[in-house]
Amino acid sequence: MQFVLDNRGLFFDGMRTTASLTLLSFAAALVVGAVVAAFRISPIPPLRWVGATYVGLVRNTPLAVLIVLFFNGFADAGIIVQSRYLSAVIVLSAYTGAFVAETLRAGVNAVARGQGEAARALGLTFPQVLTVVVLPQAVRTVVGPLGSIFIALIKNSALAALISVQDISGVTEQLITTTGDYIPLFAAAAAAYLALSLPAGFAVSRLERRLAIKR
Repeated sequence: MQFVLDNRGLFFDGMRTTASLTLLSFAAALVVGAVVAAFRISPIPPLRWVGATYVGLVRNTPLAVLIVLFFNGFADAGIIVQSRYLSAVIVLSAYTGAFVAETLRAGVNAVARGQGEAARALGLTFPQVLTVVVLPQAVRTVVGPLGSIFIALIKNSALAALISVQDISGVTEQLITTTGDYIPLFAAAAAAYLALSLPAGFAVSRLERRLAIKR
């Protein structure tokens, strides 16, 4: 355990990397998810097909496979992404975006149909109805599920260590290779992930209560 304390600086660096990975990936996933959700409920059949295909393929492919395939597979194809960190952000965003899309779609379906019909009667286009009327209400109904996706992303970011990103898992793996001392290092890694996920869960709960729609 003393070895863990001696290397606490590395763990704090790993926590910062994990936190930035999570925040950047989730912000991008919200954009991806909103676009894909719009495709899924679009009145244009080809867009609905594209959205459904994206969600089906991404959600049913293991994240570890996507990370390794993106970083190593693209390099073999001549498309080189120099930054391992950027590669992890791109894949985590694309993967999480599929789950965000389905969550937002569920939220849109929970909005009363009359809201959209009233907006169309006022002359709003489909994009305007979606962005001005429906999505703001839908997001308020799915704050909890979106928060769960965010917390899952904190843990999913551990797979960035597969391409040697020095997040919590990457630092732990590096130190284990040096010392072979598994139990204290894995316990420290678990504590580091808890230190990030527990406050996030508390914040999500407060936000959900604050934005809850009074019925």
